[in-house]
Amino acid sequence: MSHATENSGVHAMDRINLRLSTETFGAIDDARAKRAGRVSRNTWIAEAIEEKLAREVVSLQEDDVRSTANA
Repeated sequence: MSHATENSGVHAMDRINLRLSTETFGAIDDARAKRAGRVSRNTWIAEAIEEKLAREVVSLQEDDVRSTANA
């Protein structure tokens, strides 16, 4: 990473190829169209992944609390 990138607060990102059905892309585009403003498919998908990961973390934390309470 260049020195300028390190100081600018920009984070390195990995790229992937994502294969989704035409129907899934259509559903994503429909959801994007309902949002205020314009959001790219990439942004919409990245936000969806972040939301899913946040739910998974909460779910795992709740499971830990239940396990501790039942121990």
